[in-house]
Amino acid sequence: MSFLVKFGLVLLAVGAWTGWVVAAQLVLPRLFERAGVREPRRLLQLHLDYVIMGVLVIAVGAVLPDLPAWIQVLIVIGTVLNPLLFLPMAFSPGASGTVWFRLLSVASFACVTVGLTAAAAIGVMS
Repeated sequence: MSFLVKFGLVLLAVGAWTGWVVAAQLVLPRLFERAGVREPRRLLQLHLDYVIMGVLVIAVGAVLPDLPAWIQVLIVIGTVLNPLLFLPMAFSPGASGTVWFRLLSVASFACVTVGLTAAAAIGVMS
């Protein structure tokens, strides 16, 4: 089994566990309010994004198991960071306007874009 397939399975597991956070928020909204969660929908977005990223990474890893390491690294970085970017927005709706958030967002999306484009090019040309 390729590294990306294994990593995608981990992302799916993270997606499953974050589903419990979403369920808990629905049952215990006051607890989340006390914890400082101001935008609970962002937790749902985080959960769904990890599930989506897991499926995506499994598919790429299954179809292209021998991708160069640099492409795999870019895919891993991007698919971990993209969903995580919803977390600070759950606690601080203005987080997306900060310099650090914007830099991380650009870096994360660049990693996913370059990694998946390189994988697609290799897949199409093989």
